[in-house]
Amino acid sequence: MDIVHFVENLERGGLERTVIDLIAAQREAGHRCAVVCLFQEGMLAAELREQGVMIQACGKHRGPDMRALLKARRFMADIPGAILHTHNSMAHYYAVLATIGLPVARIINTRHSMGGRKGTTRQEWLYRRSMRSTDHVVAVCEAERKRLQASGVRPRRGLSTIPNGINLERFVPAMAERRRAFAEGLDWQPDSRIIGTVGRLQPVKDQARLIRAFGQVRSKVPDAVLVIVGDGDLRPQLEQLVEDLGLLGSVRFLGDRGDVPQLLSGMELFVLSSLSEGYSVALIEACAAALPVVATDVGGNREIVRDGINGKLVAAGDTSALAGALIDMLAEVDSTLAMGKASRDWALSEASFRTMADRYERLYASAAHGMVGNYPEAA
Repeated sequence: MDIVHFVENLERGGLERTVIDLIAAQREAGHRCAVVCLFQEGMLAAELREQGVMIQACGKHRGPDMRALLKARRFMADIPGAILHTHNSMAHYYAVLATIGLPVARIINTRHSMGGRKGTTRQEWLYRRSMRSTDHVVAVCEAERKRLQASGVRPRRGLSTIPNGINLERFVPAMAERRRAFAEGLDWQPDSRIIGTVGRLQPVKDQARLIRAFGQVRSKVPDAVLVIVGDGDLRPQLEQLVEDLGLLGSVRFLGDRGDVPQLLSGMELFVLSSLSEGYSVALIEACAAALPVVATDVGGNREIVRDGINGKLVAAGDTSALAGALIDMLAEVDSTLAMGKASRDWALSEASFRTMADRYERLYASAAHGMVGNYPEAA
């Protein structure tokens, strides 16, 4: 079957990684796949182009953009009868508008994040309006499915949960010798206590609070160091904050990296300070690397981090609580080793990419019963 994935872009991130891996599995199963990027392509697009996957970048500008809509429509018109699989809210309602009157097999949307503030934003309103032409909505965690249901999201055929999965074979358990090599490679002492985080440098990830919390950690654990993997517009501000707090020697910004599995294997503890999350791929990857985790109790994080078993959960926006959890974890070496093993065991049993891909395959199979047109309902 033909499958078109509709995304905002293919910059490096958990959503984008999931889409690229899903396309690889779908092509292996014999399906023909293509991608529409509402904005620009993004750095991960090259992976798909190397596989021969067609990509249409629409170049959307700020605000409503009819030219971007028409580019998407022309592309979709050349693939009649495709399954349209959109990702998150803006990409979804643009895709719905772009395919009005075009024959599509099914329109499926996956929500990878927890959406707008209490569902009151204009974007969320447009998303709910698009449900009249949407067959199925998939949430990546139960917390998001319940939120969508409560906010009035009513697709035509169903609302379900398919948790994200990853290619577990890419990850090896973190070990002391890898930590020593990682520390020495960053000009730190080999016995440094390496705390790491992975994510785009943007407000929702709240790395500024993490840096402030880390300042408190250093006062209690002088050999603690912090590695921040990822890039974004906030990097200059965050680097300035590190300097202002006198942490230049103990914090490293590694930028956007394609070797995250290897980096994780050199960490001792993983932390996620986000104000909002869906079902965090970064957390799943940390678990696959057998890392104990400190994370904020938002979105689907508690579906991954079981407090006291493979990590600790803290309230979002609480600097002292975040610092305290990190200090406690660094002090409890034996228990954190057990937590790391629990993380790995959970990932192996619950976070397989193949399980996720198979569930999407079954969802797509329902489209084989006939083509439907994406036509607006009468007023």
